[in-house]
Amino acid sequence: MPPKKLPYSDFFDETLTRDVEELLSRFQGADSVRYSDFSLIWREMRCADVFLGICRSGEAKSFTRVSLATAMKYFLPPYSFQIRVGGLYLMFGFYHTQLVVPPVNIRLALKDITAVQKFLVDSLDAGHYDIVYIYEKLVAARAFHYTAMPHHLHFQKQKKPKKDPVCSSFLGRTSAVHDLLSLDLLEELSNVHIHYTKLKESTVEVGSSVNMSQRDLVPPLEKCMKEFVTWQQKTFSQGQNDQNTDDEGDEKQEKKKKRQSKAESSSRVSLLQSIKQKSFQNLPVASKSRRHRQTQVVDSPGSGAEQVPEGRKKWQRPPSLRARTWKSLGVPEEETKTQAWLLSAPEEWESRRLRGTSKRQHADA
Repeated sequence: MPPKKLPYSDFFDETLTRDVEELLSRFQGADSVRYSDFSLIWREMRCADVFLGICRSGEAKSFTRVSLATAMKYFLPPYSFQIRVGGLYLMFGFYHTQLVVPPVNIRLALKDITAVQKFLVDSLDAGHYDIVYIYEKLVAARAFHYTAMPHHLHFQKQKKPKKDPVCSSFLGRTSAVHDLLSLDLLEELSNVHIHYTKLKESTVEVGSSVNMSQRDLVPPLEKCMKEFVTWQQKTFSQGQNDQNTDDEGDEKQEKKKKRQSKAESSSRVSLLQSIKQKSFQNLPVASKSRRHRQTQVVDSPGSGAEQVPEGRKKWQRPPSLRARTWKSLGVPEEETKTQAWLLSAPEEWESRRLRGTSKRQHADA
């Protein structure tokens, strides 16, 4: 009996991805990167029970590999810093709660090592030492398997592989403009600009000839920054809506393709049936008495009367070499009943017969 097909693909699981996104969204709502806050959410959602209920060791190993790959996906760009921290904590939790012995390692591709090192440097600069501690704990446990590719290479791919969705709310956004708006930098820039204009007006010699800055610099700059923030929010929200509509459109297209395939198959079946019916209608039906018909007697000069069944032709011997030669030379062949291989036989037989009779006469005398 062949093994049962696994309900998840080689790269990700839809149900597990939804649970992971729920966990990361709660961690993002906590507005913190501390491991204590993450562990509290982990225990509330009982994420350690995700590996329970799998009986076969091969299936457990495959599901563990998929779980670690899902956590690794959120640990790498283009997600925001907080989501990447949540992905690191998630890898730590999945690795130490798995039931496979020996434990399954975390695949880290060589192309992603640079991004991981930059992430660790940024964490150290920001003073997030618990992030570096968790990563070093995984390194000390030899949890990482440095590979050339993030997933196992398979030559037999699915015809319609599952799409790995990307949550737009987890993506990293440009926060430099928000920092400028939130801080008092614009007010300080306005004060500096006013002081510069006063110094310029007090100097009579260069007051009218030199113009190095734009008048009213701060208001247009603030307007541009607010327009950028509004555009960014609108773009991300529109992107999320487009993703939902794209998913719905893909589902509709799949349903439409299924209907078209069913219609094509039904039309093909009906066409084959019509062809078969036409072919059987044109087939001549023999009567039941055909098998009991009497054979006709055909007379032939060489072999006498033979009984040949009706509908079959008698096999005829091809013409001899002599006949074909005469025909090619244009010599008419004389019709004779004497067989070709007996042309010289009568003279010999006649001489033999005469000698035999003369001997008998001498013996009688």
